[in-house]
Amino acid sequence: MKVLVIGSGGREHALAWKLAQSPRVSRVFVAPGNPGTAAEAKCENISIGATDIAELLAFAGREKIDLTVVGPEAPLVLGIVDSFRDAGLPIFGPSRQAAQLEGSKAFSKDFLARHRIPTAAYRVFTEAAPAIDYVREHGAPIVVKADGLAAGKGVIVAQTVAEAEAAISDMLGGQFGEAGARVVVEAFLSGEEASFIVMVDGGNILPMATSQDHKARDSGDTGPNTGGMGAYSPAPVVTPQIAEVVMETIIEPTVKGMALDGIPYTGFLYAGLMIDDEGWPSVLEFNCRFGDPETQPIMLRLDSDLVDLLEAGIEGSLDKVQCKWNQQTAIGVVMAAHGYPADVRTGDVIRGLDAVPGNVKVFQAGTRAEGQDVVTAGGRVLCVTALGDTVRAAQAAAYAGVKAIDFDGGFYRDDIGWRAVRREMQVANRNK
Repeated sequence: MKVLVIGSGGREHALAWKLAQSPRVSRVFVAPGNPGTAAEAKCENISIGATDIAELLAFAGREKIDLTVVGPEAPLVLGIVDSFRDAGLPIFGPSRQAAQLEGSKAFSKDFLARHRIPTAAYRVFTEAAPAIDYVREHGAPIVVKADGLAAGKGVIVAQTVAEAEAAISDMLGGQFGEAGARVVVEAFLSGEEASFIVMVDGGNILPMATSQDHKARDSGDTGPNTGGMGAYSPAPVVTPQIAEVVMETIIEPTVKGMALDGIPYTGFLYAGLMIDDEGWPSVLEFNCRFGDPETQPIMLRLDSDLVDLLEAGIEGSLDKVQCKWNQQTAIGVVMAAHGYPADVRTGDVIRGLDAVPGNVKVFQAGTRAEGQDVVTAGGRVLCVTALGDTVRAAQAAAYAGVKAIDFDGGFYRDDIGWRAVRREMQVANRNK
């Protein structure tokens, strides 16, 4: 069978790599892909942009694509799934209406409130003055979010009232274009973040492996918010008991609520959670696709055939399949370009990709081919990923891969997985 993966980042590289492992797959087309996907066995890049729905539809029809999976959020919000379904082409993802769970923070928060799903208290504003009044009334820390899609950068966790006021002024002043025409101001939640990703077929739910990403740019969870500087799976903070609570209080009510609202949800559903000290989860955000960089370590651990899972999701039979997982820990470390997440410099030659140890998998993201070289072409350039029998072993393997690679201005956090390492050490000390 022939498969189409839409997107060009590290998430899409990981999905294409995993799909190509299926004995049922003869070819994986990636639109537009990157040099990493071009180098994978059975994979071929197609020079069609991820949001060029008309061209993607024409290509899928012409090539008789058997299965399409969408990586990034933008084409989902634009309605690519509706277009493919109308043409009778199998595709896994949410409809345009359902993708509002990510495409509009205001829609998402209103949905959560209406269906009594735990989340932070909030207000939505279209004008700066009342939003600033709200911030002054409630104080800091407080969270300011652009309503629409902002490439993972439209969230400011303001530590001071002045910082929140500046964020409101910037967003409503046009920093994110239409995405910032409305802002959501919400209460700050404390605890530990985790990513809870499931597959949904409209009614049935199949959980993926748990994971945790690191949003802050710098080590020690400091610096500006990013799309994610690394991730690991599984996330020890999500115990079996907490996972059960998440399913009962968040995931199942969300799927039922969308159906009740006349917007049945299919596709990957990502709940970004805050888990408090008592073990109670609340929704920070929804994404309507697999997370990035969570996809990379999760795909490294997936032992099931991804094609079988995606087909079950399309056919409404997720209750008939199960996921098999490698019991090792996987860690992915993002190597970012100079200036990220602000003004990113591109065109720097990436050295050492061929010197990475054999037990390390490098997923490319913000890269492009320039002659014989691979050069930087975006903010998050690579996700260097490895498995290990312990969290520390996985961490050591991933960083050995990172140290083999170099590009001017490149940087990375040196503490990806630190919470899991701390837990592992605490358990080891107790068992002495």
